[in-house]
Amino acid sequence: MLSSNDQKLEKLDSFYRPPVSKQRTSAEIISEARNALRTVRTQRPFTPREDQRKLFGPASSRSPENRPPSSFSLHASSFELSDSKPISGTRLRPLELKPKAPASPGTEDACLSFPKAPLDPAKIRKISGARARFYRAASQGMLLPERSLPATHSKTVEESSKPVSEGSSTARRDGTHLTASSATGQLKSPPLLTCDQGFQETTEQEVSLLSQLRRGGEPGKRRARASSCPSSSDLSRKETRAASRASLQERETDIEVDEVFWKARIVPILHELENEEDIEEMCAACTQLHRTLEEARMLGKKFKRRTVLLKALYKLVDAGSDPLSLKLAKLILALKVSGKNLLNVCKLIFKISRSEKNDTLMQEDNILESLLEVLRAEELQSNTEAFLYCMGALKFISGSPGFLTEMVNKGAVEILAHLIKEMTEDTEKRGVCLPDSGHLLVQTTATLRNLVDSPLTRSKLLNIGAFPHLCTVMEQHADDKDICTNIARVFSKLTSYRDCCAALASYSRCYALFLSLLNKYQKNQDLVIRIVFILGNLTAKSNQARELFSRETGSVETLLALFQSFYHLKENSTKLPLSEARPQAEAEDVLVKLTRVLANIAIHPRIGPVLAANPRVVGLLLRTLESKSLGNCEELVINTTAAINNLSFYQVKSSVLQHRKLYVAELLLRLLVSNNMERILEAVRVFGNLSQDHDVCNFLMQKNVHKFMIALLEAKHQDICFSACGVLLNLTVDKEKRAILKEGGGIKKLVDCLRDFGPSDWQLACLVCKTLWNFSENITNASECFGEDVANTLLILLSTFLDEELALNGSFDQDLESYHRLHWETEFKPVAQQLLKRIQSHHSLLEPLPVPSF
Repeated sequence: MLSSNDQKLEKLDSFYRPPVSKQRTSAEIISEARNALRTVRTQRPFTPREDQRKLFGPASSRSPENRPPSSFSLHASSFELSDSKPISGTRLRPLELKPKAPASPGTEDACLSFPKAPLDPAKIRKISGARARFYRAASQGMLLPERSLPATHSKTVEESSKPVSEGSSTARRDGTHLTASSATGQLKSPPLLTCDQGFQETTEQEVSLLSQLRRGGEPGKRRARASSCPSSSDLSRKETRAASRASLQERETDIEVDEVFWKARIVPILHELENEEDIEEMCAACTQLHRTLEEARMLGKKFKRRTVLLKALYKLVDAGSDPLSLKLAKLILALKVSGKNLLNVCKLIFKISRSEKNDTLMQEDNILESLLEVLRAEELQSNTEAFLYCMGALKFISGSPGFLTEMVNKGAVEILAHLIKEMTEDTEKRGVCLPDSGHLLVQTTATLRNLVDSPLTRSKLLNIGAFPHLCTVMEQHADDKDICTNIARVFSKLTSYRDCCAALASYSRCYALFLSLLNKYQKNQDLVIRIVFILGNLTAKSNQARELFSRETGSVETLLALFQSFYHLKENSTKLPLSEARPQAEAEDVLVKLTRVLANIAIHPRIGPVLAANPRVVGLLLRTLESKSLGNCEELVINTTAAINNLSFYQVKSSVLQHRKLYVAELLLRLLVSNNMERILEAVRVFGNLSQDHDVCNFLMQKNVHKFMIALLEAKHQDICFSACGVLLNLTVDKEKRAILKEGGGIKKLVDCLRDFGPSDWQLACLVCKTLWNFSENITNASECFGEDVANTLLILLSTFLDEELALNGSFDQDLESYHRLHWETEFKPVAQQLLKRIQSHHSLLEPLPVPSF
């Protein structure tokens, strides 16, 4: 008979058959569940990469006539000039009437203007020092000095240098028209254009001076000049008008500086672009033009010659070169076009990005910054189609590893999250989902799906709190399969990580959302498998998630309906030829994910007994194990067995498994003769629960399963040894079955497990000690009971492992060290002390044995 202390030890282990009269509390079940129940893992659903880059892939639910095109033609004529007019930042006062050359009936060339006569020195004194120096240089012909030209062109230069008559506003230089400015007079500058050479290069001194004037001169000197001017509270009206005229003249000077800069620096590049035929040279010129405009602060909308410049750039689109078009698009975006022109330039970039070979080109030209700026600065409502193609290009390049980190570092995640939030808020205000916003959301969520591969993206999404907004998008666009599938792919990636999984699990509305989508898209495998995978992740890591999910109306019924539907699909697909085996594999993958969810929610102490008592749940799981077509479905068999293991843990009268325990045990015998060690492990775990029943123990003895369990102790696999030892422990509860441990060297193998795994697994060490305790209940002599060598070894091991300093002297981190100490103190130590005392009282050593090292 067991002593009272022995009986207490018996109640500590979940594999012991509990007294019939005593029901376990929920706290006890949860404590035991740490050993007997476990969550199930599985692989994330595979998403094949699309062969072609399109806005909508072949699996899209949108018909071709109801979605924006991915292929289109784009020419210079597609652009509009009305958008290209510059926007002035200030309203100018009326200018004083100044004589100018009358207009000529000839065509005006906006690129070049007449030079202006030297200015009055009196006016120069009223503007800043930097501007004054510029006027003096220009009036004396020093700013753009003449260069010596070949003799063949001397006549041309002389003719072009002659003053223009008052009767004509247009002069001609070898086929190039020069026009008078419609605003103010221009500075007199020497001719730069020749018939063959085009524009001559300006000197570094000229470039420096022009750039300085574009920046407004030297700020320090301008402030000093301003501070030296006397101030008076009673300025006369005359002095006020004089100050106003000085300000106006300074603005006129800005315009004149722009005109000189335009002629000296910009026009030569435009002529080169117009006349050059070599694409590489044109690309170099375009890069130079962009850099020049940027240095002169002439990008954006507040630039007088913007219309002329854009017109010239639009014409170059017809060259049909991707490298040139990309540089043109970047420059056009920098000039802040809007409306149809913004749409066309986004289409142009999209068209280029469709070719994967252009990814390197786009990265070298830093087009990413331009695309993000469009999304960051432009208005969504009036540019939805432009955003669509802009986001389409971002989607393509976000799939390229070279862009991923750069996109995240440049704020793409924040921009996309803000855009999603803006669209959801707009839908809430309107009360209806606009088709264009739906198309844009498909591209946005697909881009986000690529970005979540970066750990930094996951961190940013958590900080932003983007998960509720993504769920809201799914709610608002529940009828849009493309959007729901993309967001499901995002969540399936994110919930594979514990912090993201916890964030989504805490959003209680997500469970009802996922269930409604499962019911809506029952036959759509792409969406179903991902939502079920997400639910599996949530329920694997959070008991709260198991509780919240099970509370939703029809949660288990929805899972069972899907299980039955895909089970029939799988069974029917087995009749198809091997060439059409894809439906079978896809249906099997859904079943794998569904059994995982059932296994995970069964861990909850309230839900588990309910599922165990549900005939439909148990029936579907057993039918899966019964199927003869499971030969190659390793993961499905393993997950199904794991689900049965968790359900068999609950020893309640209403449990269907308890009523069919012998049939279940017979089914599991098939798994023991497998070459797959995971199959064997799951089957042994179920036997560990079922062997608490006397009838099952007898069945296992009849089938010689105990011999198989003893053989498994040599597997050198920690989990397998633990589970096999649990079955042996339950078998040795019956006194008549304790002798089985002497078969096949069972006692020695148990002691070897204690030696090999004890210091790293005190739970397994505890299980071994309990089994040996049961075996040695009627001990009279330790050497006769265990064998002399085994008894001596066991005595040394127990003495060593009960020494706290030796037992807990492992190199573990703080958390793991606390874990080991907890199980050593609460599980191993009490049992080991009792077993050691029993052996010592029935064993005497003639000489001390050496202490083994571990």
